[in-house]
Amino acid sequence: MEYRCVATSLEGLIQQLAVSYVSRGYWHYTTGHIGRTKDPETVDRKLVEKYDITPKKWVRARRKQMGFANLQYIRFERFFVILATDGEHLFKMREKDQIRDARRNAIHYGGYQVAFRNGHVQIRIDDESYRELKAYYVDLACRRKKDSLIEEFYRFPFEPYAPIRRQAFNILREVNRTRKKAGYEQLPTSCIWLKRKIVKPFEPVEKRIAA
Repeated sequence: MEYRCVATSLEGLIQQLAVSYVSRGYWHYTTGHIGRTKDPETVDRKLVEKYDITPKKWVRARRKQMGFANLQYIRFERFFVILATDGEHLFKMREKDQIRDARRNAIHYGGYQVAFRNGHVQIRIDDESYRELKAYYVDLACRRKKDSLIEEFYRFPFEPYAPIRRQAFNILREVNRTRKKAGYEQLPTSCIWLKRKIVKPFEPVEKRIAA
């Protein structure tokens, strides 16, 4: 059985990390980037073999019963994440100085941050990207016509997970405050997407389906 680990889009990477891994107890993680001189597929095989990462659910269930950790590995382009559940594992011994806990330190990549807080997985725009995005939209608030600004919000560059929707609405409110001061028409809340795309993380991008 082949272990599928190469995400074909940023959205697929974040969805798989959040929905399939972090939400299911894979909280202990380390990240890395594959150097330009190395072949990513070769690195994939070495890491999967090195840590005996398996796609077989029954094997993972048995390991869990025995008190051992299970691992997952995922890569997008040259960025990768190795994640582990609670329990003993060679990975935790070898990488102990690099391993972080998603309950305390979010996974950051592509402007997203994925964490596990208050019993739930949380996907947000990271602070720096959020500030940059907010500044961009506020700068356009009085420089673009209403319809043009609405189109710009339709192109919002992050999938609308619940925390991201709240961040998007915060940006919209600031844009409308700026427009109101200048006497311009307000933008409707309908310009914020409420449903995210459901993607198949390991399939070509064109095979995405709408939620």
